Amino acid sequence: MAESIHGHDVMSMMIELKQTFTKESLKEAIDKKFGEEARFHTCSEENMTAVELMDFLESRGKFVDEEGGFSTEEDKICNH
Repeated sequence: MAESIHGHDVMSMMIELKQTFTKESLKEAIDKKFGEEARFHTCSEENMTAVELMDFLESRGKFVDEEGGFSTEEDKICNH
């Protein structure tokens, strides 16, 4: 199995791309950067798909509502 990618890496990618996402466009960006079969983890969860990670991040308030979708901000990434 491939190495698990931390959710912080996905959030950092979102910040670097400087765009507003929909769930569909974020899934496409994740697949493009990390691969369609990538698995993800966070500080409290592991072995998530991209869709599961997006749902997790949304449930934890890591996304910022924008016109036409959402983004994230540097201060939403925990530092532990």
